[in-house]
Amino acid sequence: MTAKAKLIDPEALAADLQAGKRAALARAITLVESKKAEHRHMAHQLIQAVLPSTGGALRVGITGVPGVGKSTTIDTLGSNLTGAGHKVAVLAVDPSSTRTGGSILGDKTRMARLAVDRNAYIRPSPSAGTLGGVAAKTRETMLLCEAAGFDVILVETVGIGQSETTVADMVDFFLVLMLPGAGDELQGIKKGVLEIADMIAVNKADGDGALRARSAASDYRAALHILAPKSPNWTPPVITVSGLANEGLDKLWQQVELYGERMRASGEWQEKRSRQQVAWMWDMLQQRMMDALRTNRKTADRLKTLEDSVRNGTTAVSLAVDELSALMGLKE
Repeated sequence: MTAKAKLIDPEALAADLQAGKRAALARAITLVESKKAEHRHMAHQLIQAVLPSTGGALRVGITGVPGVGKSTTIDTLGSNLTGAGHKVAVLAVDPSSTRTGGSILGDKTRMARLAVDRNAYIRPSPSAGTLGGVAAKTRETMLLCEAAGFDVILVETVGIGQSETTVADMVDFFLVLMLPGAGDELQGIKKGVLEIADMIAVNKADGDGALRARSAASDYRAALHILAPKSPNWTPPVITVSGLANEGLDKLWQQVELYGERMRASGEWQEKRSRQQVAWMWDMLQQRMMDALRTNRKTADRLKTLEDSVRNGTTAVSLAVDELSALMGLKE
């Protein structure tokens, strides 16, 4: 264990975090994002220590195609919420970081008001080898923010694709932002996104865009009408908003709170959270096994050879899997 690692006291850090010390939150998130083995153990101790202080926030996922105005809407919505006495944390899941190793630091400049708001906290997605890795760190960061007293967690998907389902599986409420258009509103929007949406908000419904936004909202309502609702207690509403002009965001948040009330009353709220926890456990286990496969001395060298032979067709996939499983001590 390094001298630097010895200086980290998970219990003391947990106490500072629960006392609402902002610097402690930054240190705690840095710890859980670390890839060092000694830090991983400390991070687990930290998460376990703060666990009783977590779970109290309203977790909202927000997605939308590039250009829909996610950052502007989150900045305005978040400012409304802090103005009403909430503490808001904005986290991001960015699949592009799994390809470049980077993170979306630009979000802090796109959310100018929240970036300087003492009752808000913005955290870009961490560097990671896979989307699963990014999501795992986002889940842990979410718990740390809750322990630090943040009662609203906004999780933004920066990219598109798998990240939408990943975020939907870690939040209470999933909001899909849409753009108004000229008859092509559904273009590029997968049916799967509509199926996991708890609400659709057509953004940029101000000025000349107001009429087009209302027309688009009508189209989305028709599209949702043919889909079976995922909950017997909630029919996803479709509304129009303007993040830039701060129009309709009060109604948006009222719907989020109404959703929470209905889900808690029906028991679905806790059932969903419990399912998410178990799914998270399996995700982490799978990620850990994949990491072990790539780093284990017995399998690392052979893995590359088997990849090449499977690629060129000289080894059957099933045979390669059997050999790797045997090297890891797994029996069929």
